[in-house]
Amino acid sequence: MMYLYIAIGFFLLLGGAEFLVKGSVGLARRIGVSPLVIGMTVVALGTSAPEFVVSLDAALENAAGIATGNIIGSNIANILLILGVTALIKPIKGDPSAIMRDGIILLSCSAVFTFLCAQGVLGMNAGMVLFGLFIAFLGYSYWRERHGDDPEAAELHQHEADEIESPENVWVMVLMTLGGIGAVVLGAELLVDGGTEVARQYGVSEEVIGLTMIAIGTSLPELAASGMAAIRGHTDVALGNVIGSNLFNILGVLGAVAMIQELPVAQQLLDFDLWVMMGATILLIPFMVTRWELSRKEGLFFAASYVTYIAVQAYGVERVLEMVSL
Repeated sequence: MMYLYIAIGFFLLLGGAEFLVKGSVGLARRIGVSPLVIGMTVVALGTSAPEFVVSLDAALENAAGIATGNIIGSNIANILLILGVTALIKPIKGDPSAIMRDGIILLSCSAVFTFLCAQGVLGMNAGMVLFGLFIAFLGYSYWRERHGDDPEAAELHQHEADEIESPENVWVMVLMTLGGIGAVVLGAELLVDGGTEVARQYGVSEEVIGLTMIAIGTSLPELAASGMAAIRGHTDVALGNVIGSNLFNILGVLGAVAMIQELPVAQQLLDFDLWVMMGATILLIPFMVTRWELSRKEGLFFAASYVTYIAVQAYGVERVLEMVSL
């Protein structure tokens, strides 16, 4: 039954996020919201909805390992798996000035997040710091792009909005939005229940389940969106999706969840997975500060690195760390 829960949860998360994004983007367009704001907020919030609902549900069910592991694992998957697969479909090219600033902000915020996790628990104060940075980032980005200080970044966010095809009928938009929310909530509940049961049955820690199985499941909307963008030749949108999603995850999602429910940080995350997340983020910098082009060969390296990361989780992080320390 637990495998059925997980399979249905994956399906509902992917379909629900798709419906939620299309319906909410359609409604935003209908009331006159600009493509810039839609790309910055509505699209990013919609694709990050699975991570938020899963992490919140896990935290409320006292499965903090799944809540934090899901976010850290999703950020790793977004960079290594999603950008790797996207580059294999079509090499990623973009204007460095359009994404360099947000990339540096992502690296800085990831460092702050890692420091807060190193305290051993993400509580109300840490949540307020993260969520405050999230609001500040949104305000700064909107002001910067609205005033024309960064036209390339503004164009990128507009492309993100243009990628979304929404229905014409307003009632269909409403039904898609509400149905998407319901599907994401139910999918998250099933996924957390199934993942928790797998952890109990096989003696695997909750954080490993969150880092792998659940993280991949909640990253499916970004993978689908980035893959379609690559097929259409808009590979810069895939990059924007990943940077935006990772910022939303560590600042908006875990910031909000930590303010609602205290989250202890497992030792494995402190010893290994947070540093993999930081390393993957740093790996982007050489591309962002130069010509920014991720070739198929480099995409293969990213994807292979992710497969290696999953293999380490399967083998056992503690065992690997012991072997390295010998």
